[in-house]
Amino acid sequence: MELERNKVEHRPKRGQLISMGILISLLLGLASTAYIWRFLESQPNKEWVDPYIGKQFPVIYKGELLQEEAWVKDGEIYLTYELFKEKIDRNVFWDESIQSVIITTEDKVIRLPNKQIEGFINDNPFSLRFPVTIKEGHKWIPTSPLMEMYPFNVTYNETSNVVILSNPYEPVQLATGVLNQEEEDFIYIRNDSTNKAPIVAQFKNGEEVEVYGEKNGWYLVQTLDGMIGFVDKQQTVLSGIRVTGKQMKEREKPSWNPLGGKINLTWEHVIKKNPSPKELLPLPGVNVVSPTWFSLMDKEGNLSNKAELSYVKWAHSQGYQVWALFNNRFDPDVTHDVLSDFMKRKRVIQQLIQFSSLYQLDGINIDFENVYLKDKELLVQFVREMAPYLHEQNLTLSIDVTIKSPSENWSLFYDRKRLAEAVDYVVVMTYDEHWASSTKAGSVASLPWVEKGLLGVLEEVPAEKLLLGVPFYTRLWKEESQADGSIKVSQKAISMMAAEKWIKEKRITPQWLEDLGQWYAEYNDPKDQAVYRIWLENEDSMRKRIQLVKKYDLAGIASWRRGFEKPEIWITIEEEMEKRPSNY
Repeated sequence: MELERNKVEHRPKRGQLISMGILISLLLGLASTAYIWRFLESQPNKEWVDPYIGKQFPVIYKGELLQEEAWVKDGEIYLTYELFKEKIDRNVFWDESIQSVIITTEDKVIRLPNKQIEGFINDNPFSLRFPVTIKEGHKWIPTSPLMEMYPFNVTYNETSNVVILSNPYEPVQLATGVLNQEEEDFIYIRNDSTNKAPIVAQFKNGEEVEVYGEKNGWYLVQTLDGMIGFVDKQQTVLSGIRVTGKQMKEREKPSWNPLGGKINLTWEHVIKKNPSPKELLPLPGVNVVSPTWFSLMDKEGNLSNKAELSYVKWAHSQGYQVWALFNNRFDPDVTHDVLSDFMKRKRVIQQLIQFSSLYQLDGINIDFENVYLKDKELLVQFVREMAPYLHEQNLTLSIDVTIKSPSENWSLFYDRKRLAEAVDYVVVMTYDEHWASSTKAGSVASLPWVEKGLLGVLEEVPAEKLLLGVPFYTRLWKEESQADGSIKVSQKAISMMAAEKWIKEKRITPQWLEDLGQWYAEYNDPKDQAVYRIWLENEDSMRKRIQLVKKYDLAGIASWRRGFEKPEIWITIEEEMEKRPSNY
């Protein structure tokens, strides 16, 4: 009985029952509201937006809306110079001196003057339907005359009003639309990777789109008419790869190289007069000689000429190619004036072609040093304009560069990567680690310094195009104590033979420095109370350099200069170059 009483006492009162009913109703209402909310949340956004609003002729490339717009007029598609340079040809060049766009390919120099319907290919005129035009602060390039020169397509879709830029030689991933719901006919493309994002386009079930990325389980796609956005991966299936372009045509005449071997070039330093062929001895292993014949003479682009046909005939009789050296006399002001003017650059190139024909040359070696950093782009343009004309004459084009350093006029002005793209060979001058003006005695080219410099250049220049420049000279350093306790350092450059003669005269024994890959000697002169130091270049140091050529599989070696060497050095180079590479 006690238990039953307790049960009665704990029954809810009528008012409490009503409250519980309200609570249950409220809970049911909330549950219904939550269900409705979840239901609404699960429903995709039906809003449409224009992804290209505010743009008259938007340009898309690989699923990306580009910042620059196009211009379409009378059926011609124009691209801005900036867009053309960014996406199609980084080497396109606007020359202010002649108000022209200049395009250089492997075998052509194409000039498109502003507002003229006549262009030029290697100085030969051709007709243009549409000229380069300057409007609204932009230089506009017509694309129709250039379509066949580049691996790109430019199309205009009138329906979407979109300009589509594409590279037909690049593979494109395709996806096909698939739908689970039979009542749906279209797959929606949204402006973000969520079904709550607005719709920007649609495509039919079974239709293909291009895929350029993935985000949160959604594909970044591009339709055939140029609309881009995101589509749920579950609504597509990857359907293959498309490549529409044919294989690019390769240069018919490859760069010259010695059959089955490496290039062994030596420079012939000509100051005023060429050496008599009768006095020249054979150079075993050498296959290229480069006489220093041509220089920029003035700011108009005229060249000085020290060439002699008799030297070329001697070289050819020995089986050597002749790549005449052309320098800028290391004058930055003259160099700037010539490089910054198209007609002056053209004059230089024309003279080099004429000289090459007159003297039966096989190539040109460019040696431009001490150039202003502001002329970096101009030097590349000059070389790119020169290359097609020289290649047209079957001439080999090479250029000399230094190793990397912070010096603007000595190193930073070289765009080694782009120069290497334009020429057949690049020579890296790995010497003068310690310059003539150095306040500290040291090696001209110690092995660690050479290898470090070489590796830096190899970051930008392919090994198969790179020649290692080596010195045949050394410096004899003199250190004199001064009254104030300082040391006065002076030097003179001497040949291998002169260095050996000096060592014999002083009766000193050099020591081998394994870490430097060189012999070293010093001499305390009691007469003038000075210390003399020398880091030798000879057969042993040369073997170490050639081992680098083999180790990194370089195109060859270039030596500065003939006349500074010991006769035995040629045999050393030849034998070492012919050895099979080993594990260094």
